[in-house]
Amino acid sequence: MTFPRTNPRATARLRMTALVALPVLALAVACGGGSGDGDDGGTKKSDVIADVPETRETPGTQDTPATPGAGPGPAAKSAFYDAQLKYVRCMRVKGGYKDFPDPKLSGYLDWDKVNEIGSQPGRNEGIKGGEGGACVAELQAAMDAEPERDQQKSYESMLAHAKCMRDNGVSRFTNPTMSGGNAQPGGDPNPASPSIDTNSPAYKKAREACESKLLDGLDGMQ
Repeated sequence: MTFPRTNPRATARLRMTALVALPVLALAVACGGGSGDGDDGGTKKSDVIADVPETRETPGTQDTPATPGAGPGPAAKSAFYDAQLKYVRCMRVKGGYKDFPDPKLSGYLDWDKVNEIGSQPGRNEGIKGGEGGACVAELQAAMDAEPERDQQKSYESMLAHAKCMRDNGVSRFTNPTMSGGNAQPGGDPNPASPSIDTNSPAYKKAREACESKLLDGLDGMQ
């Protein structure tokens, strides 16, 4: 990712939580760098510092109640977006990442931009939870506020992505699994001691080729 609260969403994001815990060994299992497929790539630094919007258009229609089977209602989406905004503010003010990107209107983080920041020298360690774990609590709150997913669809999406990653040269990329009805992400076979270099040109090229396989929000999990 540390987090005392356990629920289906948190269980499904076990790999994400392990990565969040990286800055604070006292909170959970540390997650270190590693080498794997491909050579180290170059870095790209954005000179643009985004500002949290003072006003926004909340996704969905506030006056329309949720329909059973139609997915999360407007209230759940709004709460998720608000929780992500709090996390983003924390990352910019206390977490050491003043250029941390706004969340998408769906509430999910823009992981392409987040990972781009993390690929810069010395900036990967705190990219999930802030430097020194300053924003771990806000990240956990955002994760807890995420609307329920269709776990079967999540599993199928991550499975297609894992196969695509292997087909594109990241041979160690593992398949997701289902546990207790929840989709568990695949990826590095040992997140606590990574063997896949996510900063390598080979990995980045595969990631770009396979990004369309993942449903919104799953790109931060696998």
